[in-house]
Amino acid sequence: MKEAVAFQKSWPSQFSLDGYKKHMAEFLRWSELAFEQQSVQSLVKARARFIDQLLAALWQQQDLHQDNTLCLIAVGGYGRGELHPFSDIDLLILSEQQLTATQQDQLSAFITQLWDLKLEVGHSVRTLDETLQLGKEDITIATNLMEMRRLLGNKALYERLHQAINATDFWTSQQFFEAKRHEQQQRHAQYHGTAYNLEPNLKANPGGLRDIQTVGWVAKRHFQTRTMRELVAYQYLTEDEYQELMECEAYLWQMRFALHLEAGRNENRLLFDYQPAVAERLGFGNDGKATVERMMKRFFRTVQRVSELNEMLLQHFEGSILNNHQSAKVQPLDDSFELHGHLIKALDNSVFARRDNLLKLFWHIANNSNITGIHSDTLRLLRQVRRRLMGDLQDYEACRRLFLALMRHPRGMDTSITLMHKYGILAAYLPQWRNIVGQMQFDLFHAYTVDEHTHRLLKNLYRYTLPEYDNEFPLCSDIVRRMEKPELLFLAGIFHDIAKGRGGDHSELGAMDAKEFCRLHKLSDFDSKLISWLVEQHLLMSVTAQRKDIHDPQVVIEFAEKVRDETRLNYLYCLTLADIRATNDNLWNDWKGSLLRDLYLSTQKAFRRGLEKPMDMRDQIRENQAEALRLLQRQAFTKTEIQHLWSRIKADYFIRYNPKQIVWHCEHILRHKEPKQPLVLVSKAPIRGSTQVFVYTPDQPNLFARLVSALDSKKVAIFDAQIMTNKDGYVMDTFVVLEQNGQPVTSPSRVQSIKRALEQAIAGKVEPQRHSKLSRQMRQFNVPPKVSFLPGNSKNRTMVEIAALDAPGLLARIGDVFQQCAIQIHAAKITTLGERAEDFFMVSTAEDTALDFDQQSQLKRTLIDHLTHVTEG
Repeated sequence: MKEAVAFQKSWPSQFSLDGYKKHMAEFLRWSELAFEQQSVQSLVKARARFIDQLLAALWQQQDLHQDNTLCLIAVGGYGRGELHPFSDIDLLILSEQQLTATQQDQLSAFITQLWDLKLEVGHSVRTLDETLQLGKEDITIATNLMEMRRLLGNKALYERLHQAINATDFWTSQQFFEAKRHEQQQRHAQYHGTAYNLEPNLKANPGGLRDIQTVGWVAKRHFQTRTMRELVAYQYLTEDEYQELMECEAYLWQMRFALHLEAGRNENRLLFDYQPAVAERLGFGNDGKATVERMMKRFFRTVQRVSELNEMLLQHFEGSILNNHQSAKVQPLDDSFELHGHLIKALDNSVFARRDNLLKLFWHIANNSNITGIHSDTLRLLRQVRRRLMGDLQDYEACRRLFLALMRHPRGMDTSITLMHKYGILAAYLPQWRNIVGQMQFDLFHAYTVDEHTHRLLKNLYRYTLPEYDNEFPLCSDIVRRMEKPELLFLAGIFHDIAKGRGGDHSELGAMDAKEFCRLHKLSDFDSKLISWLVEQHLLMSVTAQRKDIHDPQVVIEFAEKVRDETRLNYLYCLTLADIRATNDNLWNDWKGSLLRDLYLSTQKAFRRGLEKPMDMRDQIRENQAEALRLLQRQAFTKTEIQHLWSRIKADYFIRYNPKQIVWHCEHILRHKEPKQPLVLVSKAPIRGSTQVFVYTPDQPNLFARLVSALDSKKVAIFDAQIMTNKDGYVMDTFVVLEQNGQPVTSPSRVQSIKRALEQAIAGKVEPQRHSKLSRQMRQFNVPPKVSFLPGNSKNRTMVEIAALDAPGLLARIGDVFQQCAIQIHAAKITTLGERAEDFFMVSTAEDTALDFDQQSQLKRTLIDHLTHVTEG
């Protein structure tokens, strides 16, 4: 290892805050320059030595070097002699007895000086007995003590602590192993069990630095070793595996070192803000997204290797420390594999010379529900043979048969698919899958890399087959159980995003890949066409449900004509639901679920009626009115007063709302005794998974902008809006809203607060809302405003689509522009895709006509100018 050139300048003889800060700044500048030329290992050790010298100088200045009852000890990462530019400096001040008043003053001044220098110091002052007692009670303290290093002071006291920590009654190997394994399991759970997050934590994510350290800690406790290399002698690591682990650590260290330099603080989360600059520091170039993609692909492959080695080595330790392997029950599976406890194990080291055994391994896992994982010896073989593969596994006929058998197996999408993804066998089988491993997605809509998102989609599809999840999505569960070939759904899931990152339309390219797969695997022409159609159209249902008015019969007919039959509808509905839920844990909500379900049921009805004779709008209006009339008359309203109210309402109203919603609106309007005062209703219980806000009031200028601004001030998200003006000049506006966490508004106080805010907005008593600044994540994205005019179903209406950065108050600003341009809004469809808003409005002129070319051009210029100014500001 190349050693860092020493930072030569010595500390001033007397403490001067400015002088010491200057010295530290010079060292930081030296580190930044040296990072381009020297190994990161030498630099983290250089900073530890630099801090050693700083502590020695300050220790002496407080006359603590003359006190032989104290010992200054570095613990944790600093104890290992490793410090990144802004890492915490963890110290233990060990005392023979309780501190005197003089010692307290000296140590207080010592620590205060470190704080004055803006160093992140974690320190504790304890006696030997206190230290040992706390170490026995807390695994974190015990771990930090295992890596301690004496800096200054009483050497004999340090040796006593060192001997006590290494004694078996401090922590036995078994206790320590079980505690660290549990700690790791909890940490992994915090990151959803995956390292494939788009803003990963370099230390804590699965496969991160902490997983490497965990292996080292367990080894040190069991074998009393100081370095990872010593595990090679104990035959727990091969030389190649040791080198691989060190290479992985070096890369993660480089990223962490560069991240600290870029953030200027102890930051371990590789946020979008820092990724381009960190990638440039690491030498990946400066060509935007491509630079970050190169860095992150290497990162995700690195953490995959770390995860494999961590699992393999901890399993080795478990067998050695807990003797679990020796006591495990052994059961033969076939000539090549056996069940070893709950792990599958190869019977000899040459088992994978037959390539189909790589697939047979996972077929056994699917076929035997007792198998929870792969034995560490077999995992080592798997890793070795994977590196030696020439070509793709799908080239072998026997492998192709086994792969399809897995797709068709009732438990093929359970543990098997997860382990195939985890251990790189999916990538070894499908060449296209290799391209999406670690593939970044540069938006806030997706939370995972493409491969991890697809894996989660497959797991969602599998849940539909399990009775214990029937209550989650009962319609999907019912559909999938009735499918003759659910494997076609799984294959469509595998290919739906497989062409991302290649350029071009990933749906079309993925459909071509799916066709080639089907040809190679000799699937029937019908099955091949269904899979490729699902891949090509996997966004169709989501786009239709979230961006169009699905209560418009014409929208349903157009969608049904594209889907063509009920079989395709069934597959597409299940795939769409699983896809959205696998995108981001925070994006799914019951409102989206209700939209998709309504579209599915409406389309199914259209198929069953026959597309050549769809329901006429007038029939639907008559049905809804008849049912609403019946329910309203039950509440003692006369037919005359009901029909008098309905005579002032446009026919569209009775299509857009179901009878229960019509009753809810009309009963309150009929009881509303002050017609000039606004009527604001907020649903107390969720309606179709959301909270609905209904406003009935005389129309007035800029009303839409004021209403959405009021809702924005109450921190609710608007998902849909129906804007309607009656024949008598009253508006009947409905807003579908959710809390920021995606849940309906349920708190009575929140309901009342929203209601009051809207009433005040209608009365004009509220000043224009001052909108919040863009969030940290939003500031990283450039979404230039785009305005498009789309063909609509009405000659008196114009459909306008507005795509822009989802900045706070966006809807209110759009409303201001509509008011400025004398545009009437009749309906709005609000869609947010991470950082990007894609909103649709049905509008007309003040004279209730469609916008002509000049009016469209003026509106477009005004919107783009206004929204560009806002996002740049």
